[in-house]
Amino acid sequence: MARKSIIARNEKRKQLVEKFAAKREELKAAGDYAALQKLPRDSSATRVRNRCVLTGRGRGNYEKFGLCRHMFRKLALEGKLPGVRKASW
Repeated sequence: MARKSIIARNEKRKQLVEKFAAKREELKAAGDYAALQKLPRDSSATRVRNRCVLTGRGRGNYEKFGLCRHMFRKLALEGKLPGVRKASW
């Protein structure tokens, strides 16, 4: 499981992205890159990391489910993910 501080930092980034999204679009459309650089660095959408909603793991995530590969497999085998079953042929 990821450290609580890492998860909290990512949540703070998500909030900053939402807060400055309209302003960033406006500045990009105007081509005012000097003003764009003065905005907080974490307000850029590329700074947000996709993390597992259960464990906070930052790698191996399935975006559709919001889970890392470990939790996806565990929940799928338990039958807790609707529409997912193990392949057999």
